[in-house]
Amino acid sequence: MKKSVICILAAAASLCLPSCKKFLNVQPIDKLTGNNFYQSKDDVVANIYDMSRTFFGKVNETHFIGATGEYRSGEVLSEPQSDNGPARAFVEVLGRNDLLGLINGNPPWNFYNFYRITDWTGYYQVIQSANILISKLEAGVPGVNETEKKQFEGEAAFIRGLAYFYMVRLYGDVPYYTDAYHSTALPRENMVSVLNKSIADLKTYKDGLPWTYADPALKGVRASRGSVIALIMNMNMWNAGFDKPNATKYYQETADLGQELIKSNAYRLLPITEWATVIKGRSDESLFEFYRSINYGDQNTNLAPIGDMFLHYPYKRPEYTHRISFAYFRAEYMQKLYPGTADKRATIWFNSDIYADNGKFMMLKFAQNSFATGEEDANPDNTFMIFRYAGEMLLCAEALAELGQDDQAIALVNKVRDRAEASRYTGGGGQDLKDFIFLERSRELMGEGHHYFDLVRTRRIMNSEWSYNVLTLDKFNRGAWTWPINSSALANNPFMSLNMYWVNGGN
Repeated sequence: MKKSVICILAAAASLCLPSCKKFLNVQPIDKLTGNNFYQSKDDVVANIYDMSRTFFGKVNETHFIGATGEYRSGEVLSEPQSDNGPARAFVEVLGRNDLLGLINGNPPWNFYNFYRITDWTGYYQVIQSANILISKLEAGVPGVNETEKKQFEGEAAFIRGLAYFYMVRLYGDVPYYTDAYHSTALPRENMVSVLNKSIADLKTYKDGLPWTYADPALKGVRASRGSVIALIMNMNMWNAGFDKPNATKYYQETADLGQELIKSNAYRLLPITEWATVIKGRSDESLFEFYRSINYGDQNTNLAPIGDMFLHYPYKRPEYTHRISFAYFRAEYMQKLYPGTADKRATIWFNSDIYADNGKFMMLKFAQNSFATGEEDANPDNTFMIFRYAGEMLLCAEALAELGQDDQAIALVNKVRDRAEASRYTGGGGQDLKDFIFLERSRELMGEGHHYFDLVRTRRIMNSEWSYNVLTLDKFNRGAWTWPINSSALANNPFMSLNMYWVNGGN
């Protein structure tokens, strides 16, 4: 049994030898990926949920969203007077881009298990499951009609594409495959090529998915056509930053897809006063999320939600360990985002200490839906948002601005600002507009894991106007924006290489 499990994990990482093929004939107990499953539509649906759970496991195993998407540009500082203050200093270690110091040795934050971010096995388990499911659907599953087949294939292709997108942003080049039961060793493939292949793959399945679901419990939870469009848009915008000769093509496709998303009328911006509904999940604004609810007995790692770092009593309990927040965004940065003009986000998403520069600061954006009735140490009961309508409207606006279609870009930006009851953008086009859209994404998506990746793909990470942790061009080109890859990736794969920037000491 132990030998079979080892083979499963190795194959999932696309690193195994052909001798591991025998695991494919073993019926797994807790993962629906074997030959003996897919005997009914229920099996297929169960497998789709299982892939989502496996993917969420990577988000849930550490303080993932903050560590990967928010802190590495230095805007966040720790509050030394908070409970277990030295352990919260990891935000500043990330802010210096000292990833080796984060995961090596014996620092006081070891209980966060940040080293797990370097291990891509979980993503490849999702990819393998998706590949097998699509293969089984193509062969035919009893009780699944043609419409359902296309939908299920689209859902599998989406979660597969999302896994590749996450890995590209974390590691750069990665091995790519879509065939079921893959067993041969592969080298890492150029990340632009990986995303272009993923885009082409997603396009073949996009229109087989519904725009949304009649069952409100499935909105944002199951992949839809809007989910796929959002993913392709994000892939295109990432490639635009790294494949400059073809940037116009990526911008045009992002703009076209954004307009298709808007014209569908399948999604909407909820009033800012209904933000609790958005962050709880399954709303008309959600394009894709990992929905979690205490009512379902979901077991979230208490350290995983980003709100854990920026909330204190009465939103976090017990009071004696949560009198102040563990961390805060620099006052200078907050003043840049909210310079005093009208914007309801400044008062609904933050407490009155928005410029405090200490642990009095709270990001109330993630304080909604608190369920604590006693002194239990638990976070508010919110979803883990991946893509939502406002973010894709702003991504479309960014693409339009890059194409010189300033009026259309401004119109989209102002729709997002109107929802926030913020003053409208009345400036000009060109670089001023592009910079404003970047700041608007920073405001609108704060804490949702996009900021650092926006800095990287736009190369603002190399400019002190935009980042407290500036990367030089040399460091950027050598991959200082990536994460280290766990050395286990080298096992049984003579074609594999690690990220040399980190192998060479991170300098």
